[in-house]
Amino acid sequence: MRSPRSLVGGSPNARFTVDFDGRELPALEGQSIAAVLWAAGILAWRTTREGGSPRGAFCGIGSCYDCLVTVNGRPNQRACLLPARPGDAVTTQEGTGRADLAV
Repeated sequence: MRSPRSLVGGSPNARFTVDFDGRELPALEGQSIAAVLWAAGILAWRTTREGGSPRGAFCGIGSCYDCLVTVNGRPNQRACLLPARPGDAVTTQEGTGRADLAV
C-alpha cells in the first residue's frame, strides 16, 4: 500500500515523550499536543466548568477553545495549536483551569 511517507521516503527526525496526567506518551517532532493525545487514543482532556462534561478537540484550528489543557503549569493552552516539546507536562484541565481562583 502506498502512503505519502512511502512515496517521498521521509520519516520524522525526532522522537520524544511528553507526560500526560502521569503517563508518558510518544511524540514526534512537529506534532501538536492534540495530535499526541489523539495518537494515544485520548479523545477528551478537559471538563466544562458547568457540569464537568468531557471535551477534546472540536475544530482543530484554535477557534473553539474546547481543547484547552494545562501545559507545564500554564492553564488554558489550546492543544490543537501548541506544538509538543520534549519533557512537556500536560494535565487534564478542569473547568477554567484556575483552581486557585475558586471559580
